[in-house]
Amino acid sequence: MRYVNWIAWIKVNPMIACTSTLKIQTGKTGEFETLVAAVTAKVRANEPGNVLYQLTNSRVNDHTYRFLELYKDQEAFTRHGQTEDYKDMMNKVGSLLAAAPNVEMFDTVG
Repeated sequence: MRYVNWIAWIKVNPMIACTSTLKIQTGKTGEFETLVAAVTAKVRANEPGNVLYQLTNSRVNDHTYRFLELYKDQEAFTRHGQTEDYKDMMNKVGSLLAAAPNVEMFDTVG
């Protein structure tokens, strides 16, 4: 899709964005990154409604991570949360967290 057409499409069809900030326990970051890498590959391969699914690591605190997620619509976001891969990852990630995650939802604008 050409850039101009993509912008026009977004104006009519707002996408769903989600950021999740996670603080991981000391000594658990490698396990966390390995777990997320496996799920990320599955999301990208099997969820056509997912536009972006990217884990990032803070430049300030190497135990702080942020997921950047973008979905074509609410249905795609809801479907993502219902996948067995996501549920399995969330069950495993819980034991690696140093604090409760901070999740924020956004709608695309313009």
